[in-house]
This record gives sequence, C-alpha cells and structure tokens, in this order.
Amino acid sequence: EVQLVESGGGLVQPGGSLRLSCAASGFTFSWYVMSWIRQAPGKGFEWISSITTSGSTTYSDSVKGRFTISRDNAKNTLSLQMNSLKPEDTAVYYCAKAGTHVIPARSDRGQGTQVTVSS
Repeated sequence: EVQLVESGGGLVQPGGSLRLSCAASGFTFSWYVMSWIRQAPGKGFEWISSITTSGSTTYSDSVKGRFTISRDNAKNTLSLQMNSLKPEDTAVYYCAKAGTHVIPARSDRGQGTQVTVSS
C-alpha cells in the first residue's frame, strides 16, 4: 500500500520560505517519478513539479525559479523548497506518486499539508 506523509507546511509571510518534506513507503520509491501538486481554496488540483528517478526536474510556470524539488532515494523522501512565497501560493500541498502534469488518484497522493502565505 502506497503511503505518502507530508510535513513542513504552515503560515508564512509573503517573500518568505518553507520546506516541505514527504516520507514515502509501501513501494520502491527509487523506481518512480515523484511530483508535488497543490489545491488552492475553491480550485482544482494544480501540478507544480516533478522529479525523475535520476533527478531531472520540471516545474510549472507558476513556481519556476522559486521552488526546488529534490529527492533522497536512500531515505525514501521527497522535498520541496519554496522561496519567495506569494499569497497565491496558498494551498494544500500534496506529495504524489505520479508523473509530470499528472493528477493522481487519492491512493497515490498523501493527505496534504497546508501552506498559507499571508501578512
């Protein structure tokens, strides 16, 4: 059974930073492309970043240059460093066992962690 547990969300002021982490278990983490997706209040899911098994990364235009995705295959962890945060980044952020631009089923994403960007 895929288990993905996010942590690191919180309240931050505009321009601030947060680092999200995701602990993965129940599957061979190093074999899969992993992604971060988010859902803002009242909106649908948005894919924001993916990382391949070898570490190649892709980003949506909305976060490119501000967010950095990384993975540690030895520790089965996925991370998202978020800098220069904006109020429009406010959302629930999910770790996902999914490829680029894919919004996975509930079984392939975590429970989410809330990020609120506000002064």
